[in-house]
This record gives sequence, C-alpha cells and structure tokens, in this order.
Amino acid sequence: MTNTGENFQLPTFLACITDRVLPSQARPLVVQADELEPLPATAVHNPSELAIAGRLPTFGFEIFHQVIPAGLSSDMQRHHHETVHYVISGRGHSEVEDDTVEWTTGACIYTPPWTWHRHYNDDPAEPVVFLTIEGSRLVAALGLTRRQSAGLATVAEAREAFPD
Repeated sequence: MTNTGENFQLPTFLACITDRVLPSQARPLVVQADELEPLPATAVHNPSELAIAGRLPTFGFEIFHQVIPAGLSSDMQRHHHETVHYVISGRGHSEVEDDTVEWTTGACIYTPPWTWHRHYNDDPAEPVVFLTIEGSRLVAALGLTRRQSAGLATVAEAREAFPD
C-alpha cells in the first residue's frame, strides 16, 4: 500500500500520522496577498505573472500565485522538482509529455519531475489563476536543481532543442 498515486488509500495515510508534533519556531506563519513578491518578467520566460510567497519559512517547497492571461500559455519547461497547480479560477488544458489533460476551477494538476509540460488558458476573455506548489526548495537543498525552458514550443520542439 502506498501513501500517494493510484494506490493511495486514506486509512494507510492516516495510519502514518503521529499524535505528537512539536510546534515550529519558524516565522512568519502568514504572508498576506500584498506581501507576495512578483518575479520579474525576464525571469518568467512566458506571459504568466508569478508572485512567490518567499517570506514563508518553508524548507521543502515554494508557493506561487500564478496568472495566465486570457488565451495565452506558460512556457514549455521541465525541472527536477514535482509541482501541483491548484486552479483557483479558469479553465484550460495542459500538455505533460505526450498527455493532454483538461481542467477547470477546483482541479489539481500534477507535474512529475523532469517532464516537459505547458499550461494553456483556453478562455479568450478571462485569466487562469493558479496556486502553484513546487518541491523546489528541497531539491535545491539536496543540490539537484535543474530547470530548462524551451519557450513557447511544442513538446516535440522542446525534445529537439534539449536532447537527453
């Protein structure tokens, strides 16, 4: 029995939770929306607007507020960390390697490590808003950080530009 993936079982997960967790001294516990730090457009490589909750003292993950404007997409990229996008509002689809999946408000989109992926806003009038959670800090702490962007390319074009 596993704690994640297709074989996930809630009883197994609950059995792994201990009854004693010591409180952390890490602060701040809250970062308000107006305290999110926007990433410069030159660092994003696509039309998305990204802002990080960088002051949170997380060790293993980072949290971003991501907006993809109406009718646009993120870049085709891959990285060593896994990511989950929670769709706060909007609708669209994602390419993850050779799979194309559709999503709407309330969905969670999983991106496995080192897979080419790109997220598309299918609405011609409204932006897509994501809460993006990625395991990049833990991967960086282990010295394994790597990220590649193929820009606004297809999966095939990304594979051609960055052969393994």
